[in-house]
Amino acid sequence: MTKETTSEALVEAGWQAVREDGRVRTELLELAYAEPRLRRLFPWTGMGELHFSRCTGYGWTWDVPYIQPAAGGTYWVSGPHRDQTVGPAATAQEAVAMVVERLPPGCGPAFAGTPEELAAYEAAGTERQPEGG
Repeated sequence: MTKETTSEALVEAGWQAVREDGRVRTELLELAYAEPRLRRLFPWTGMGELHFSRCTGYGWTWDVPYIQPAAGGTYWVSGPHRDQTVGPAATAQEAVAMVVERLPPGCGPAFAGTPEELAAYEAAGTERQPEGG
């Protein structure tokens, strides 16, 4: 299995695990997964929040905004760091769009490894596979 295939399998397993844990609203999960730029990132949850990481290993990256549930079925987009706020979103679709608008340049597909391994990979200037293969 190549590094890219491993990454894709880990990301898909991450999405399946997030679906199964039931902490994130189904509507939000499905809309985020339907967005190709988010689907290739590694998803993880915390306190009902949906986070996206540029790597598959624990510690995850904190450079992509995340979506929190809010009252009345609405959402709040924050991040990428806990002390940063993007703003309210009336719908899951709006929240997903707010995250996509703020993705770091060249974001994805997720790297198979930890944040430290990703940083070393990027520091080495290693070429990533072109999008789509």
